[in-house]
Amino acid sequence: MTDERKTIGSGGKPGRGNRETSPSAAARSLAGTAPAKKPVTRAKPAAPEPAAGKAATKKPAAKKSPPKPAAKKSAPSTPPPPKPRLRAVTEEDAAAAAAAAAEEAAKRTRTAGAAPLSAGIPLDEIVVAVIQAAQRVLGSDWETRVATLLATLRRRMSGDYEVDEFGFDPQITEVLTAAIEPLAEKWFRLEVRGVENIPTEGGALLVANHSGTVPIDGLITGYAVKQYSGRNLRPLGADLVFSLPFVGQVARKVGATLACQEDAERLLTTGELAGVWPEGFKGIGKPFAERYKLQRFGRGGFVSSAMRAQVPIVPVSIVGAEEIYPLVGNVPSLARLLGLPYLPITPFFPLLGPLGMIPLPSKWIIEFGEPIRTDAYDPEAADDPMLLFNVTDQVRETIQQTLYGLLVDRGNAFF
Repeated sequence: MTDERKTIGSGGKPGRGNRETSPSAAARSLAGTAPAKKPVTRAKPAAPEPAAGKAATKKPAAKKSPPKPAAKKSAPSTPPPPKPRLRAVTEEDAAAAAAAAAEEAAKRTRTAGAAPLSAGIPLDEIVVAVIQAAQRVLGSDWETRVATLLATLRRRMSGDYEVDEFGFDPQITEVLTAAIEPLAEKWFRLEVRGVENIPTEGGALLVANHSGTVPIDGLITGYAVKQYSGRNLRPLGADLVFSLPFVGQVARKVGATLACQEDAERLLTTGELAGVWPEGFKGIGKPFAERYKLQRFGRGGFVSSAMRAQVPIVPVSIVGAEEIYPLVGNVPSLARLLGLPYLPITPFFPLLGPLGMIPLPSKWIIEFGEPIRTDAYDPEAADDPMLLFNVTDQVRETIQQTLYGLLVDRGNAFF
């Protein structure tokens, strides 16, 4: 069949009639019956026209490939390749970059508020917040207090300070008072009553209830006396206080001395305010279920010292200390091993570790009662045991009844 197609037309040329104008009728008839035979155009590679067609078909293929080299050639228009340069000057540029970064950070810090920190808080807002926090904790005159503290430290480093025969250091007391103030005023919300009952001059014996698992009430009482009356309280402490390392030294510095009649009488006769907590470890170590129930006040040794020195006794009632470390248990065997009167267990210690030592923010009230005069008795009356017992019981009952009234006034311990 292919041979017959080749012979159709003039001159034996396929698809051409007269070789000049149009195909022959036979070729047109064959084209009509088999229109799908367009590949016939591929059979014309030898003619000049198909050669141009081939060239045309190659150009589009060439147009697709150039984009890849074009992208590669456009990259070198940027500075020289980064990899070789980073390797060549890594150490030199690192120092320069660090210096530039530090300088830029310093510029941003100088322009307060212009450059926010990574958290998005401007620097000026942080400074204002810190100042406001200092004012709330330390008071509006916090700058003066900080300056006074620094001046005190400079004097102490130069050796410009004095102590009395008991080791009392007034400068340390000033620093301790400033340190305790945020705890007393902000955390415990201390309320002080009856400051006018503290003698402005001369000796006096302040007798208070003792509680709190840890004797923080002694520190807060000393702070209240110093802050609201301007006088220094000289605590009378147990032997254990002065046998503890560091604690005993600090206690001496803030004016504490051993709770014995000789030292108590020497302080009172020289016009000092002495403080005593007759319940001792029985008071601070009692269970939380027995809170605000006074324990035995001893044998009346503090009354004997007051009578011999002819100074008044001021009852002091403290509410709030019982709730800071609620005592729910004790480990007596381990306490004896460590030489302690008791080893407390609270709802948070030792369960939470050091966090359990943070005192709870209970509301405190300290009331200084009316002085009980002892100068109506002769100094020799201090040897009468019945008289000592009666006066001791009078002081104890006064404090106990005052505690009941303060508890009603305070209401909830934490709100």
